[in-house]
Amino acid sequence: MGYTMKEKRPNQQLPKFRQLLRLKRNFFLLLLPISFLLLQFAKRSSYFTENVLVKFFYHPWSLFLSTITGIFPFSLAEIIIIVGPLLLAILLIRFLIHSIKAKEDRYIVVGKGILNIFCGVSIVLTLYILGCGINYYRYPFSYYSGLTILESSEDELYELCVSLALRANELRNSIPSVDESGVYDSTMSKKELMLETKRAYQQISKDYPILSGRYPAAKPIFFSRVMSRMELTGIFIPFTMEANVNVDIPDYSIASTVCHELAHLRGFMREDEANYIAYLVCTSSDNVELKYSGVMQALIVTGNELYDKNKERYREVRKLYNEGVYADLADNSAYWSEFENTAISNTVTMMNDTYLKANSQEDGVQSYGRMVDLLLAEYRENNK
Repeated sequence: MGYTMKEKRPNQQLPKFRQLLRLKRNFFLLLLPISFLLLQFAKRSSYFTENVLVKFFYHPWSLFLSTITGIFPFSLAEIIIIVGPLLLAILLIRFLIHSIKAKEDRYIVVGKGILNIFCGVSIVLTLYILGCGINYYRYPFSYYSGLTILESSEDELYELCVSLALRANELRNSIPSVDESGVYDSTMSKKELMLETKRAYQQISKDYPILSGRYPAAKPIFFSRVMSRMELTGIFIPFTMEANVNVDIPDYSIASTVCHELAHLRGFMREDEANYIAYLVCTSSDNVELKYSGVMQALIVTGNELYDKNKERYREVRKLYNEGVYADLADNSAYWSEFENTAISNTVTMMNDTYLKANSQEDGVQSYGRMVDLLLAEYRENNK
């Protein structure tokens, strides 16, 4: 009986696999498990988050990156969002062409391509976790403000709404600039407004050192109308450390939106806290238009809360609004009614809700309204 003699050959794929393992870019794959591990530590210890991750990584990194991106007067994040998909499509086509042309080295080409994808994902997720995700687990702002959050009665909420309504009336009477419809029209250009909010943060940092630091100017979004269709007034992008603002929205709300996004840049990611910080910064400013923006934001949020609890008392508060405040709120409602309950806005709201809940904000988009708890705590403190 005969049999075929075959020469033993080494596995040709093994050296190629080892070649992939020796690539220096594999280092980037280690970033993801390390950052996930740090995130788990952050979830378990606010002390570790605040005194290690925020102090020794986030603040230096955000200062460095925002200084670079702050050189440009336009939003780099907006350009990346627009151009990014096109670049990814070009890279994918290039990868497919190289894979088809490759013959003996196809294994290496495909392997490198897959490795590049994993490295890219690892870098993006790491930048998100360390540039944003960890900040959801730092000390709450109430820790630094000294405010005590307590259960509040409907009477306290009503009194707060009345107080805010009267403040809004007084501030509105101090603003002579209106359009032909009697609606507030800012006297500042968008650039002047961005600089004014920076000065407001510098001013309040004297009383709240945790808010001190270098702040770049917020970036106005060129396609702001598109953001309105998504029912977004602003967005903080951790990959560029930019506070991006929708400047198509009614004028009275732009300043508080800018301060909200800058609060995120400073590392306060919880929406209720960013809202309250925006109110605090605006109302502490010497600029009456910033003060008005902050009070109006608070009035809307608290008014919505009162409406849910007692519609009749909410109507009583509305009767207190002077002509100017009423005109501004009517204009705001008319503006946003155009974008409500569309496929785009509902989808973005659902995605935002999911995102917030994934970052331990159990109320989802409702967490924006928890600013009321901080406002009530402040009101209670000021009226002892």
